[in-house]
Amino acid sequence: MVTAGDFRNGVTFELDGNVMQIIEFQHVKPGKGAAFVRTKIRNVITGSVTERTFSPTDKFENATIDRKDMQYSYNDGDIYFFMDQDTYEMLPIDKEVLGDDFIFVKENDICRVMSYKGKVFGVEAPMFVTLEITDTEPGIRGDTATGATKNATVETGAVIRVPLFINNGDIVKIDTRTGEYLERA
Repeated sequence: MVTAGDFRNGVTFELDGNVMQIIEFQHVKPGKGAAFVRTKIRNVITGSVTERTFSPTDKFENATIDRKDMQYSYNDGDIYFFMDQDTYEMLPIDKEVLGDDFIFVKENDICRVMSYKGKVFGVEAPMFVTLEITDTEPGIRGDTATGATKNATVETGAVIRVPLFINNGDIVKIDTRTGEYLERA
């Protein structure tokens, strides 16, 4: 059990049958009236964020979220298969569960699969990936002082913005959270 007075960033708990995670919290003691806890909470299953206030004595069940590193093996239509590296079992996951950052994941990459009570609700891609540029236009000579960028397609099919000096076949490092080019690898 966790009380609202014990809330900290990252704490997960059950609320009305949903699993919630504290994003921000503030303990408020007004000059007149009872103290309360103002929070910004995220439903970890749906991703929706709400603001809510609680009494410091409100009690909630702890929610333990399982996070396991698994290897992305392959996809068959809208079903993606991940291999448990300890037992070598394959876990099928529906495309709807995958995050937006999954467009940067290629076969054999290690991803973090998140589940609650055995139900998978999310897959986190690695923070940084190294991919090959498969299609980009040649850079224009002399236009380097402005920090200009151009579109480039990487081997997974995702399109990112890269500096003009990047060419087809170059290997680049990408931040999957923002989709930004970081450096040549």
